[in-house]
Amino acid sequence: QVQFVESGGGLVQPGGSLRLSCAASGFILSNYGIGWYRQAPGKERELVAWINNIGNLRNVADSVKGRFTISRDNAKNTVYLQTNSLKLEDTAVYYCNRYNFMGAWGPGTQVTVSS
Repeated sequence: QVQFVESGGGLVQPGGSLRLSCAASGFILSNYGIGWYRQAPGKERELVAWINNIGNLRNVADSVKGRFTISRDNAKNTVYLQTNSLKLEDTAVYYCNRYNFMGAWGPGTQVTVSS
């Protein structure tokens, strides 16, 4: 089964940083592009960053451009999201999943940005 477990979230002040990790299992990670998504309370889940299977192509949503960076280490079955210069509006539960051929959602990791 395709599974994802996110970690690394926490409570940070505006301007702070967190490094989120996505541990993937149940498939060959190097065969799939991966996306990071987030969902704030009362809002739709949105895609914030994605990376192709090899890792040579990546992009982020306009809302986090210049602040977030997605990366992957296929040998560790892990995808990362470096979140810098965090803003209040970045507060959400962050999830990872295959960009295509999506599996079940993992538990997510809570990022709370508060002053």
